[in-house]
Amino acid sequence: MSTATDEEVQTTQLANGLTCDIPASSPLAKLLKSQRTWIGPTAKERLAILQKAKSIAIVGASPNAARSSYFVGTYLQQSSDYRVYFVNPNADEILGQKAYKSLTDLPEVPDIVDVFRKASDIPSVVDEVLASGAKTIWVQLGIWNQDAAIYAESKGLTVVMDRCIKVEHARFHGGLHLLGFDTGVITSRKTVR
Repeated sequence: MSTATDEEVQTTQLANGLTCDIPASSPLAKLLKSQRTWIGPTAKERLAILQKAKSIAIVGASPNAARSSYFVGTYLQQSSDYRVYFVNPNADEILGQKAYKSLTDLPEVPDIVDVFRKASDIPSVVDEVLASGAKTIWVQLGIWNQDAAIYAESKGLTVVMDRCIKVEHARFHGGLHLLGFDTGVITSRKTVR
């Protein structure tokens, strides 16, 4: 039988700045570890990232039209001025363009690396982004790896996580409907390109 003193203890920082020690195996410790405390760039900062960028590489791009990376790639090709590169070691061509095996194979260092990979792959993608010389990693909607975000920032990268670059671009450029699709509405509002 183990006692609380024999059990591994973790120190947790609470929202009010105080710390407390709790058993590492407790449900509370697991809950606190799973909570999101990392906060990425604000909407204004995300807009600045998109405005400054000239090129985007999509890591995990798929030639399958049913995949979200294909949809995002199509949108970026048709609705933006970005030079778009597709990175997938298992594809030769995506959306009529050459697919590259890795970020370091691209003809230029992309301004943004947009990532469609599972959360557990994000640390290795961060290392690839660092090796390529890119400065911004944008991890797509539904993908979260807080430790990777903190690590990437510690290495000087700008990190956007759990946000769709297509939705963000459309939102800032007047083409976003509740579901994230172009509404087809004609407006006199000036859009930011």
